[in-house]
Amino acid sequence: MTPRVVVLTGGVGGAKLVLGLAQILPPSNLTAIVNTGDDFTHLGLAISPDIDTLLYTLSGKANAAQGWGREGESWSFMSALRTLGGADWFQLGDGDLALHILRTDARAQGQPLSQIVANFAQAWNVGPAVLPMTNDPVATMLTTDEGELDFQHYFVARRCAPVVRAIRFQGAAQARPAPCVLAAIAQADAILIAPSNPYLSIDPILAVPGIAAALAGAKAAVVAISPIVGGQAVKGPTAKLMAELGIAITNTAIATHYRAVLNGLLLDERDPPADPGVTFATADTLMHTLEDRIRVARAALVLAEQISKSRPQ
Repeated sequence: MTPRVVVLTGGVGGAKLVLGLAQILPPSNLTAIVNTGDDFTHLGLAISPDIDTLLYTLSGKANAAQGWGREGESWSFMSALRTLGGADWFQLGDGDLALHILRTDARAQGQPLSQIVANFAQAWNVGPAVLPMTNDPVATMLTTDEGELDFQHYFVARRCAPVVRAIRFQGAAQARPAPCVLAAIAQADAILIAPSNPYLSIDPILAVPGIAAALAGAKAAVVAISPIVGGQAVKGPTAKLMAELGIAITNTAIATHYRAVLNGLLLDERDPPADPGVTFATADTLMHTLEDRIRVARAALVLAEQISKSRPQ
């Protein structure tokens, strides 16, 4: 029987894994729960970077070289913006503007983010369910040596240069899981945590009340794909962030971070042999090509199935 799979995801690495899963699962069997802690308002527009990256990826519209944004994008809007002295630190492509403008207009009319995303997915024939973690505003805020910064100013404007001392998720305590999120977790046969940044992409999802508890109580095995390869993060500020927070850059640290919800961890075969303290398997977890993404998806599902079969019936 084909498993029903839920994946917690954010960023480019997460989108790669979801794309791999989408090649081997029927669309109705795959649900992505996406980080919205990166969402913000810029130039009056509602921006949802992680959701848009996943929609572009699953619809075949993503920029193949960088993994985010649209392929063949043009930048006339940004050029015109600069002539007027507008804020140009966050790039908005001409095609990309369509999502932001339609999302902003729909929200002004009272539509929740989950419905807006579902409409976008349907328009682009995206089969898997793409669910925001919540319809409520949650903002990832970082305490740094330059003061408190929201995620986009830290990640894009300052290119992750500030030293991070602490992270909080503003609004998370008052948020509720988006419709279908808890049901998808309860009905899943396998639950994967993508190799996204644990602290900036996955923790916001887990901070929404009810989601971590649902994962801990799920009938399905919860398997994370480690973002660590050879003692370093594949992409982004994960390793830098861990060092600044005083966390060892190891797979054991990743397993410990997820310990409240985790049953298994997929490690890269290049890492030195070490027991992370949870059931694990190894594979080549680098995802440069579509075949790589399928390979990692299969390896994670195999581990989840092995864990499920080993449980007392």
